[in-house]
Amino acid sequence: MTNPVFHHPGEGLSRARPGELLDVHGPEARHAVTVRRLRAGELLDLVDGHGTRATCTFRDGEKDRMTVAVKSVAREPQPRPLLSLVQALAKGDRDLQAVESATELGVSRVVPWQAERSIVRLRAERAAKTMGKWESLLATAAKQSRRATWPELAPWVDTAGLAELIRSEPGTLWLVLHESANVPWSSREVAAWGEQEHVAVVVGPEGGISERELEALCAAGARPVRLGATVMRSSTAGPAALAALSAVLGLWD
Repeated sequence: MTNPVFHHPGEGLSRARPGELLDVHGPEARHAVTVRRLRAGELLDLVDGHGTRATCTFRDGEKDRMTVAVKSVAREPQPRPLLSLVQALAKGDRDLQAVESATELGVSRVVPWQAERSIVRLRAERAAKTMGKWESLLATAAKQSRRATWPELAPWVDTAGLAELIRSEPGTLWLVLHESANVPWSSREVAAWGEQEHVAVVVGPEGGISERELEALCAAGARPVRLGATVMRSSTAGPAALAALSAVLGLWD
């Protein structure tokens, strides 16, 4: 069984040394002590979210404080190519379902997209709250999946903003999932994508990506692809594409 993971932000974790005692305070310590009910001698991992993992032994704790002894510290590089998910806002938390699964699958960046047909509309008064919900979900999913490097949550964009993002990253392969695309998602095709440093998958909302949007994204440099013979939900398409990429490109080896 893998060790439970707790977040220890800041630069201190990367400088920790075996045998050193670390004090952890706040919600992470409270979860370890009152929810996980860790006991002296049990193993746990502290991660900083930027690739550092410290395997530790629980010493003692109470309420919102715990003390751990560092056993080892390692730096875990991210697999290449990096994977991004551009997820259109969707109703019924289907966008959050997609983001949660994508995090468990190893995505390195998530870009919230308010597409033309997104039912959910971000207004100034609710944008910060909505993005805070996404940020919290990313953290929870990253810990659950035992990740040392957590996904970046990029600022949300509308279609014009997404087109500009695509233009600003010519080194990224941008794949727009679209049911009418002529290019199918084949193993041979996907294997060639592994030569890229960064691959981004763009997923539309429940109503799909409009023709006007598709034209704008392709004009910016994106490439439309058809994932399969069936039409998937907004919550399913992105994780399915990321899983297919990871398996064929050997990111799970």
